[in-house]
Amino acid sequence: MTGVLQAASLRLMAHSKASNLGLITLRSFSVSPSLAQKKECKVLIVGGGSGGCALAAKLSSKLGKNNVIVVDPADKHYYQPMFTLIGGGMKTVEQSYKPMAQVLPKNIEWIKEKAQHFDPNNNTVTTSSGQEIKYDMLLLAAGLQLNYNKIPGLMDALAIPNGKVCSIYSPLYVDRTYNCLRNIEEGNAIFTFPSSPVKCPGAPQKIVYISEHYFRKLNKRNKINVTYNTALPVIFGVKHYADALWPIVKKRNIQVNTRRNLIEIKPESDIAIFENLDNPAEKFEEKYSMLHVVPPMSTPTELANCKELVNEAGFVDVNKDTMQHVKYSNVFAIGDCSASPNSKTAAAAAAQSPVVYNNMMAVLKGKSCNKVYDGYASCPLVTGYKTCILAEFDYNLNPLETFPVPQNKERYSMFYMKKDLMPLLYWHIMLNGYWNGPALMRNMLSVFKFGKN
Repeated sequence: MTGVLQAASLRLMAHSKASNLGLITLRSFSVSPSLAQKKECKVLIVGGGSGGCALAAKLSSKLGKNNVIVVDPADKHYYQPMFTLIGGGMKTVEQSYKPMAQVLPKNIEWIKEKAQHFDPNNNTVTTSSGQEIKYDMLLLAAGLQLNYNKIPGLMDALAIPNGKVCSIYSPLYVDRTYNCLRNIEEGNAIFTFPSSPVKCPGAPQKIVYISEHYFRKLNKRNKINVTYNTALPVIFGVKHYADALWPIVKKRNIQVNTRRNLIEIKPESDIAIFENLDNPAEKFEEKYSMLHVVPPMSTPTELANCKELVNEAGFVDVNKDTMQHVKYSNVFAIGDCSASPNSKTAAAAAAQSPVVYNNMMAVLKGKSCNKVYDGYASCPLVTGYKTCILAEFDYNLNPLETFPVPQNKERYSMFYMKKDLMPLLYWHIMLNGYWNGPALMRNMLSVFKFGKN
């Protein structure tokens, strides 16, 4: 009885404290205390990013209150596609996020902790506080973690105030990119793409084009060498758009080195060391005045450690068509953490969301999956402060374009959509579960595509 009274007292104190801080007005869902206890739910979602939030909205709307739990320790939800624009000084970090409590749907329970241990054989996930959650169905939307520590010297370089090394991929470092653009006056500006899957594979070169344009705007381009060192064998994975990008880099005198991977940084001497992936014994030391680094990425360590759920590369082992786990029928994945061979973008998560939702609902009703994801992904390749190539493609790397104009050309209209319209669509439509990708729009506009090149 004493324990019950103590627990009740703690709840009252917490409620009073939250009321005084004005925090309980954000959302009406509950945030679980970090107490070791057991919980049960119909659907457990690990991750409150793009895919997790959108599916939480869809599922909680259908299943009702107290049937969906979201596990995510983050205070802030970032619109990560904005990070390239922040790096170029076109947006600010403050414009790129909202409190997690504002974007998660009100009908779910949010456990503000990290998922620590996965046990799919017993349908449980244990959080960092030791809380065990038993589920009927599990949706893995854990995204990717940024492994800056995997490159020797990188963390030291990023810790140097007003330093020469930057990265758009983390809100901790994205502001350094614009600082580097303003500070560099001459020398080598080097940009990298790592030897690992990355979120938004077009972003590493978007910041190249933005930076090169910035140098021209400030009349210092003739003193700066711009180099893009990519671990990939191509400039872009879809030939239709790669063929459009090569003339751009040639015209703007951007040196592109393929199969070149960053393996070490010596910040004390401003030296970056690269290896030739086709001949790892061959190393290159390059002096930099600015170095933009895209870190190696992987699924979160806790998820990768569950060998029952992931493949050899550490990604959730799903059927690429249904997004259902190949072994556990009550486990699905969405977004970057899945092993589906699509480009890892927010647009891909949007296109996956109706497939995952319908297939999850079918399984909950004892039926088989009948919706298929075609691998759609989109990458707005920003090529400067006013232009963008809107790449859209499927699993087979064939163009799957929405608009009745050639999208392999630089256009201001696509730039405006990327910069001003897509954030609105993301915050107000996708995260509320209403955006399923542009398939419907594509079908409607297809009547105007006759004769399109």
